[in-house]
Amino acid sequence: MTVDLIAVLVAVQAGTPLVMTLDRERALPSGPFALGHRSLQSGLRAWVEQQTHHPLGYVEQLYTFADKDRAGEGGARTISISYLGLTRALSDAESGWCSWYAYFPWEDHRAGPPPLIAAQIAPALSGWAQSAPDPAEQAARRQRVAIAFGLDGQPWNEELALQRYELLYEAALVPERRHVDTAPAFAGLAGLADLADLGRPMIGDHRRILATAIARLRAKIKYRPVVFELLPPTFTLLQLQRCVEGLAGRTLHKQNFRRLMEQQELVEETGATTAEGIGRPAKLFRFRAAVLAERAVAGTKLPLARS
Repeated sequence: MTVDLIAVLVAVQAGTPLVMTLDRERALPSGPFALGHRSLQSGLRAWVEQQTHHPLGYVEQLYTFADKDRAGEGGARTISISYLGLTRALSDAESGWCSWYAYFPWEDHRAGPPPLIAAQIAPALSGWAQSAPDPAEQAARRQRVAIAFGLDGQPWNEELALQRYELLYEAALVPERRHVDTAPAFAGLAGLADLADLGRPMIGDHRRILATAIARLRAKIKYRPVVFELLPPTFTLLQLQRCVEGLAGRTLHKQNFRRLMEQQELVEETGATTAEGIGRPAKLFRFRAAVLAERAVAGTKLPLARS
């Protein structure tokens, strides 16, 4: 048995959420916990900076993964303690950053529902549901699939990123599950072995951990102003909106979003402007740090506006 620390290090560039990866984009930064570190977080910061040459800003613990049936390569039992870290320092010369939608293409709904849900995921999961041993379990599976993927009249909930991946894992539709099992979950999947569009695989539990981080961050931006950890010190309202849209995988109504910013007093004008495409210069804003003290007890909502 080994104990690893795993970091989901997130940045946003041009409205695209990026995650730091290693090993040809197949792994998250990870390493063994060293007893010499003062705390888990200090250990995490030390080896993330060593592996990625990137300092960590905001950090929070995600989850401890220790499921017996999720052994790493070679069969060794691994306990993984995962962390979510946010950073805004990115340069074009840096490598290892990859869009998190490369691993979860069904999660990006900014241009509407991705076609692969209707074309591949829904039929495959329908067959998996039908393969359940009794009618009650079949109905329960169909309901889980409908809620998770927004089917049969159910709304799409961007916070269910982990549940969606777990369904695909349970139905043996992702390579990570087939690495553990010698046979697919049901015979009907034999002809679906090449579902190459279901995102890039990762080693061990790393894609599950990434899904956990996506779900956590999508929920957190609605009640804590952590999105500003991903932005430069000054930004336009359009840059802020694109950042939120990229993280949520949903589009926002421009006027409603700006009205929300005004009502919650999260940002303030700097007095400066910047050229942003064609048209008049856009105003530059900064995060009102005082809002953290003003709302330390009540919290600060950043709800998603639906277009």
